[in-house]
Amino acid sequence: LWRLGYCARLLKTNHFRTAASNTSFPAVWMLLAQHSGRIPGLFVVVKKNTFFTMPETVEDKTNPELYLPHPGVRGMTLLDREAFKRTVVVPALKVKKEIVHHVLKSLKQSVLQRPGLKRVVEDPEDEDSRFVILDPHKVPEFSLGESEQQVLKQLSVHPEVSKYHLELTYENFKSEEILRAVLPEGQEVTSGFSRVGHIAHLNLRDHQLPYRHLIGQVIMDKNPGITCVVNKTNIIDSTYRNFEMEVLAGENNLVTKVKENNISYELDFSKVYWNPRLSTEHGRIVALLRAGDVLFDVFAGVGPFAIPAAKRKCRVFANDLNPESYSWLLHNCKLNKVDTRVRAFNMDGRAFLRGPVREELSKELPLLEEEQKTAFHIVMNLPALALEFLDAFRHLLVGEPCSPAALPTVHCYGFSKHSNPARDIQERAEAALGTSLAGRCSTFQVRNVAPNKEMLCLSFQIPADVLYKRPCP
Repeated sequence: LWRLGYCARLLKTNHFRTAASNTSFPAVWMLLAQHSGRIPGLFVVVKKNTFFTMPETVEDKTNPELYLPHPGVRGMTLLDREAFKRTVVVPALKVKKEIVHHVLKSLKQSVLQRPGLKRVVEDPEDEDSRFVILDPHKVPEFSLGESEQQVLKQLSVHPEVSKYHLELTYENFKSEEILRAVLPEGQEVTSGFSRVGHIAHLNLRDHQLPYRHLIGQVIMDKNPGITCVVNKTNIIDSTYRNFEMEVLAGENNLVTKVKENNISYELDFSKVYWNPRLSTEHGRIVALLRAGDVLFDVFAGVGPFAIPAAKRKCRVFANDLNPESYSWLLHNCKLNKVDTRVRAFNMDGRAFLRGPVREELSKELPLLEEEQKTAFHIVMNLPALALEFLDAFRHLLVGEPCSPAALPTVHCYGFSKHSNPARDIQERAEAALGTSLAGRCSTFQVRNVAPNKEMLCLSFQIPADVLYKRPCP
């Protein structure tokens, strides 16, 4: 008898810790027989009469697929929402409807917390009761812990956990879960995108292209306010900074309205450049300006530097080579009521520097007095090419240099794949200017554009010996 009791305890400890144990009964009782050594008759009887039924297997913490769509959707290219339906068995408590609130509050660590799924459902057999759905990851064995049972006892709730068949539909799954279930296993899932007003802008990889229309529809379904999804089909054109795109889902309307730093802009996303990831950088540069300063925006786009600068009562000269950008720049200046403070140009960047910028600096700098606090800033946000335009500052002005404090400050953007991107940007700027900027410049890392590709901003005052050409004696 003592041996039998010992073996029973051993069996309970080693093999009944989880209700989902896969241990087979012959093997379990063989272990019992090995430990007892003297009860073969008992072993034979129990083996013939299997009285214990294993509970239904439920996904536990080790199974992340509990809330994944039906596996049959793998490889789908045309969205079929009905195919995503799936029924899972989850733990639930039967509770009188008048105390549901108290149960939810007391068991908040164990109650289902998944967005989009009800935590309380009706009991079809008892209108006075409700089922409180529990998190199967927190209650994997369909039994509550001692502390939870004590809480239920105080509320006069029976602690028995029921099995509830929960139906999951397309609406219950997140976009990333849907795409991971559809795309081939092991391949990268893209659920992120840039939002430009009502447009979601994707940059899909080659292996995702066969699923592009499904991906577009899922992104539109799961993000309220998105009514058009596009995918970039080529690299940015270096001349006009726009790119070809394909509409994957929704309406073919690419004229949109965006808001950045409390300022509204309207634009045709298919014809001009707009990057919502540069919002912080636009704000950083504009914060350097004070009322009365002068800003020359060489590659202005639709005005994300120019218009907020004008809002700060700066005088702005804004230029863009793209006729569409120029047109939307004028439109946005009127939209934000700063058209009287912004002079817009539709020129090549180098021609703009050697024309309107030279003319304005030649007129303004000689008139500045020592105590005058007007500052001149030149923004050159064309990261792919802007550094090549710096040679336009060589001997841009003729005459005696002005006060060093009045020399214009340049904020020039560039891309770098170098191991030391700050040094790379500085050296390329020095080559274009023909002078050293050591101790006279600063670099700011704007963002990581791609693996091993950084976007930086190099800020410096143009050295007087670069900007001025002294008149011949």
